[in-house]
Amino acid sequence: MPGGRLTQQDRQQIALGLADGLAYAEIARSLDRPTSTITREVMRNGGPTAYRADLAHRATERRVRRRRAAPRSLDTAPQAHGRDAEAVREYEEEFATVFMRSGLPKMTAKALASLYATDAGSLTASELAGRLQASPASVSKAIAFLEDQGLVRRERDERRRERYVVDDDVLYQSMMASARATAHLGEVARQGVRVLGPGTPAAARLENIARFVTFVSESIVRAADQAREILHTKPEATSDGAP
Repeated sequence: MPGGRLTQQDRQQIALGLADGLAYAEIARSLDRPTSTITREVMRNGGPTAYRADLAHRATERRVRRRRAAPRSLDTAPQAHGRDAEAVREYEEEFATVFMRSGLPKMTAKALASLYATDAGSLTASELAGRLQASPASVSKAIAFLEDQGLVRRERDERRRERYVVDDDVLYQSMMASARATAHLGEVARQGVRVLGPGTPAAARLENIARFVTFVSESIVRAADQAREILHTKPEATSDGAP
């Protein structure tokens, strides 16, 4: 039924679609499902090259049994502002899937999505482990990766507990780090022009790459600087209270 849980037959159709090289959107249309549902299903069950319908179905059944048997944790506890706990959990999964498609490992993506979905924008290691139902070691590894990418930072709270934080400035700094990495690619490409000899086909290709990534890097920096104030501005509400 559209909107309900995926059935084993649905998963078989997904596997066939992937084998035929169909895009997620095409598979979703054939099943009358949102594209995000198919994307999330594939990414959390091995990705497009390793997805197996029977394994995915059994894994989903195990997750359902674990959720039913598990004690109430941070992700199933009563939510602030009257939020639906199940809707929040599903949204965090979808958000994590977006990060996974951009290249982040699964646990790292889930940790980042969970942090962004908190009102405080920060969690302790134990809180994050509870929300993700993951081991402290897995959380620590994920956070170390995010720190290295400039996507989170650490701080101590009043109880001297270490907290992992995502805030407006972290996002800006991460964007600037990405721009610097892109600019470095342009610098290395230009080195190749000198090594391979100006006027050669290889050098021409590298020069075009250098010009392209330099333009992109400079555009990112300009756009991030111009838009930075948006990160520090509260959205205006309409007459009905919606942002």
